[in-house]
Amino acid sequence: MAFSELFLDELVRRNDIVDVVSQYVHLTKKSGNNLFGLCPFHSEKTPSFSVNIERQIYHCFGCGAGGGVINFIREIENLTYVDAVHFLAKRAGLTVPDDTVSQEVRNRRARLLELNREAARFFYEALKSPGGEAAREYLARRSITPDFATRFGIGFAPDSWSALSDAMIKSGYSTRDLLDAGLIKKSAKTRGGFYDTFRNRLMFPVIDVRGNVVGFSGRLLGDGEPKYLNSSDTPVFKKSAHLFGLNLAKKTKLGTLLLVEGNIDVVKLHQAGFDGAVASLGTALAEEQVQLLSRYTKNVIIAYDGDAAGAKAAERALSLMEKSDMRVHVLRLKGAKDPDEFIEKFGRDAFANLLDNVENHIEYRITTLLGKHALETDEGRLGFLKEATQMLSNIPNAVEREIYAKRVAERAGVSSDAVLSEVKKAYNARRRANERRRQARERNVRAAVQPKSRDIRYKNEVSALAEEGVIRLLVLDCELFGVLEEYDFSESEFTSDYLRRIYDMIKLRYEAHAEITPSLIANALDGAEAAHFTQFMSKPESLSRADMAMRDYIKKIRAAKVVTQAAEDPEAALLRIVRDKSGCGGYENGT
Repeated sequence: MAFSELFLDELVRRNDIVDVVSQYVHLTKKSGNNLFGLCPFHSEKTPSFSVNIERQIYHCFGCGAGGGVINFIREIENLTYVDAVHFLAKRAGLTVPDDTVSQEVRNRRARLLELNREAARFFYEALKSPGGEAAREYLARRSITPDFATRFGIGFAPDSWSALSDAMIKSGYSTRDLLDAGLIKKSAKTRGGFYDTFRNRLMFPVIDVRGNVVGFSGRLLGDGEPKYLNSSDTPVFKKSAHLFGLNLAKKTKLGTLLLVEGNIDVVKLHQAGFDGAVASLGTALAEEQVQLLSRYTKNVIIAYDGDAAGAKAAERALSLMEKSDMRVHVLRLKGAKDPDEFIEKFGRDAFANLLDNVENHIEYRITTLLGKHALETDEGRLGFLKEATQMLSNIPNAVEREIYAKRVAERAGVSSDAVLSEVKKAYNARRRANERRRQARERNVRAAVQPKSRDIRYKNEVSALAEEGVIRLLVLDCELFGVLEEYDFSESEFTSDYLRRIYDMIKLRYEAHAEITPSLIANALDGAEAAHFTQFMSKPESLSRADMAMRDYIKKIRAAKVVTQAAEDPEAALLRIVRDKSGCGGYENGT
């Protein structure tokens, strides 16, 4: 869909990228025109997420994400391009120009959200109806009060093939609406037939942090599988991008979020006063959910079930969270299989005491390893020490490594010096391996030049490196089109279709006397294209000798063509051009 250039220019001007990003990322460290923070798109402990104040673009040197302010809102809020534009327009107090295509997209999303809300009302009313008696009895058995059932919008899906769809169609929704929302499925037995997705289930609406009902999670009341059924991915719902209960838990005054496995656990914990509980919708925690957690807290307690499956799920969650800067603790349940049962058996105060004595993630792993090995035997001690030293070698802080190495030594009955020595060996070996991988990446220059996305791979890396330079200079100073005319350079000399499209975009804006900025160009690109654009736009480029640099880029593009025709080894040619200080490599002072 196309918004007018004038409107998009004004939208970007009114939404300074630093102001927008700062609402999601704590930006502190400054280097030149760049502010740095922890990337919201992947888990990390060391800031690699950069926002360029002057160019109004962002780029993560860790995961490669990048773009302008529209790209950022699309990714962080999981929105379509059209919805991201409307989001930013509302933020800036701008009226979006009427456009039939954009209106259609917006209306579709709004209709599905309204359908979900109507379905939630239907399930809620069905719970109170005579047919919802079994569901009400189930809630009573689980000691869930009517007040908290209402607070979470809990409902009931009747044991009928079409109760919901009949009601929604009567309200004016179509079969297509119901299919798109994941509320009905096509019947394999009946041609042209459909049936309700959720039947005879206790229904939990999944509500996002903005208060929209985006999907559902249903627990089967009778026998059968699956016990829990979640909405499939739809235009308004992606299971791995939401956490059940976060719409309420984000308001907690506890400063800590409790990550549990089940929806019932969430409701019961909130009912007991622990209003920071959330769940990952019955599936293994995903990286997107870790990033979502990190937006609202730096303190997380994992309170998964106490069985083997719960321990495995906790280990996976730990492996994801350890990559972030969150402080993670793990609660060990004794005498109960899950938090709900523990509170039922021992009471709220006992659970609060458990929370006060949780293990941090390192202590939890040490305790877990102790349970795996019989320390009364030499073989058991050796196995424990081998795994423990490898685990401790992952800790980046030397003081922490030493503290926990001493604890491991005490548990195994060996000297702390011996354990610390082994931890240091493992840490240094890991560091050397990482350094070798880094050097190998640097040696593989062709791979370094290639975009991460396979959809925009370069056919000729030698030429593409210089083509990127041409674009970078034109974005920073469009008057350099004069140098291209002087050398009779045209878009036909681009070897990359991706770069040629960006060049054409810049040229059109130049000829229309429209503003050209990195942010405006990035916002017109999608996903991986915007990310790679901001990556090469983040490279330093001096405008004090821009005309000379442009001539060098043109020469390199034409030289690369000759090299290719002469069948010279392309990697050797690329290394030669990259190291050639007479060209772009010689201008490294920044803008």
